[in-house]
Amino acid sequence: MFGDVRTVDDVPQAFAALVAETAPGSIGLSGGDTARKCYELLATADVAWERVDVWFGDERWVPVHDPDSNEGMARTTFLDEVEPRSIQSMYQPDSTADAGADRYDGLLKAAPPLALLHLGLGPDGHTASLFPGNASLQERDRFVITTGDDQHPHPRLTITYPAIARSELVVVTVAGAGKRDAFARLLAGDEDLPAGRVRAGRVVWLVDRAANPPA
Repeated sequence: MFGDVRTVDDVPQAFAALVAETAPGSIGLSGGDTARKCYELLATADVAWERVDVWFGDERWVPVHDPDSNEGMARTTFLDEVEPRSIQSMYQPDSTADAGADRYDGLLKAAPPLALLHLGLGPDGHTASLFPGNASLQERDRFVITTGDDQHPHPRLTITYPAIARSELVVVTVAGAGKRDAFARLLAGDEDLPAGRVRAGRVVWLVDRAANPPA
């Protein structure tokens, strides 16, 4: 089942409103331009952040101050301002990506299911750091693994389909004409695209009109 597709005028506004409505006790964050715009609005959303544990769905293995860090982006856009109950960093100084994946896998498995997991959609159909044709798509046991390829030079940590499926609510944000072709393929049931395999307790797709034009 593909999920609940909602065509919205403004994806970041719809996302912030859904987070406020859901009032999650834990949230998994994403990266990218759409995520940045979503998170800028979370700084003023009506959410009791002191009761929220923050996790990450994927991360480049770079320090938090690096411009490519998803955590760094989230901190500068809203986390440092709202001060959540906890921030579970994927990147750890003086560690390796493999050790970091082992650590985060154990933490995530020991924690309650994520109340809300935010994912995005790449033009190639990827979500989190689950890329087309990558071996990470076949993982069935671990919640977090390392990944990367020639097109994505930084080593990365990513959650896997088992971790996504355990989440209570997954919200996928899709904005802009650049995502139109990938989203059309998803609507047609193309599970060759990584995002087409997303399953969870509930899956809500927030899609703007540029990405989901009328048939």
